[in-house]
Amino acid sequence: MTKKMSAMCPCGSGRLHEDCCGRFLSGAVYPETAEELMRSRYSAYCAGRMDWVRLTWAPETVPADLSGGESIKWLGLKVLEARSIDENHAVVEFIARGRAGSSGAFRMHERSRFEKRAGKWLYVDGDQL
Repeated sequence: MTKKMSAMCPCGSGRLHEDCCGRFLSGAVYPETAEELMRSRYSAYCAGRMDWVRLTWAPETVPADLSGGESIKWLGLKVLEARSIDENHAVVEFIARGRAGSSGAFRMHERSRFEKRAGKWLYVDGDQL
């Protein structure tokens, strides 16, 4: 087993990447919950996989330009709450830590909104807290 294949998932789940977000990023399966989707998006940001970030963002709110995210070194994720509102709406509150070049370390605290459309969860938007 290679080091890459046996690496822990950056999403903070405590699982191997291949058994966690790696299976979503590879296209093998799609996240079943809003929390899984949020964690996979964080892992995608860590890996510079802006294709996954765009694919999992509601088309009416996705920015035209997602560049810039690749320049951030993500340092950790802590999910504070993952709550279903109903079968098609959920909220995930999290804190993500990162470092952006010479700007230094930062902390992003967000409450994100997700919707299930055509059987798949999508990130809609979020409030910075």
